[in-house]
Amino acid sequence: MLKGYVNRIIPFSFVDGPGNRSAVFLQGCDFSCKYCHNPETINMCSGCGRCVELCPRGALTLSKEGIKWNSGLCAFCDRCLKVCSYNSSPRVRTMTMEQVFEEIREALPFIEGITVSGGECTKQNGFVTELFREAHAFGKTAFADTNGETDFRSIPELTKEMDKAMLDIKSSDAREHIMLTGSSNETVIENARYLASIGKLYEIRTVVVPGFLDNFRTVDFASRLIAPYPEVRYKLIRFRKWGVRGPLEEFPVPDDSVMEPLKELALKNGVKIVEVI
Repeated sequence: MLKGYVNRIIPFSFVDGPGNRSAVFLQGCDFSCKYCHNPETINMCSGCGRCVELCPRGALTLSKEGIKWNSGLCAFCDRCLKVCSYNSSPRVRTMTMEQVFEEIREALPFIEGITVSGGECTKQNGFVTELFREAHAFGKTAFADTNGETDFRSIPELTKEMDKAMLDIKSSDAREHIMLTGSSNETVIENARYLASIGKLYEIRTVVVPGFLDNFRTVDFASRLIAPYPEVRYKLIRFRKWGVRGPLEEFPVPDDSVMEPLKELALKNGVKIVEVI
């Protein structure tokens, strides 16, 4: 029986794909983005114990097996996440597909589908495939929110079960992408082309950070890439410092004078649906 490392589950979400959806966030990511809003999802807990002594409710204990979390005692103050220097969380749960669906059972009559995110969901592709099959058994859609680092042609079972992917194109320039994430963008771009060509790409997204990234270059490239596929949306996301650690904490939120020209560029290049958030 496959088990997954689950960071958190949101039974109802309007921002993780179309309609009202349940969002499952998995632990572990192969990127380390400088503007990550969920840095506590990047690594597995190292068991250092620092969070244990700082927990105000005694919800964390240190054992030979690692950190144990008592959700009944937890105040969800997030102090454990803020003090962690390893970009992790002691509140990660090991769950089966059945346990995930039991947790969202009451939401199922009211949602359109599930979205599995992260971290990076494709790092646990076998578990995600099981989640998608069960979603379809309930008559729900199954979406993957992915950074695109895993070649979807190498995980055909997940790709087959997945209805659509939401894919980040963070930068069109290889050097800039490595600076931002620690990894190349080669596979990301190939995934965008491949998934669009087989009708599995719902949207691409670019986070706009003026003064740090060449967003014009990326939007120009990415919008031309998806323009032949009118059903694929382009979401332009204003940088916000929520959850961000490091020097980008001081960067401002870009205003309409930055975002609107990028939207106009994508529309000019042939994208039919462009959203600014």
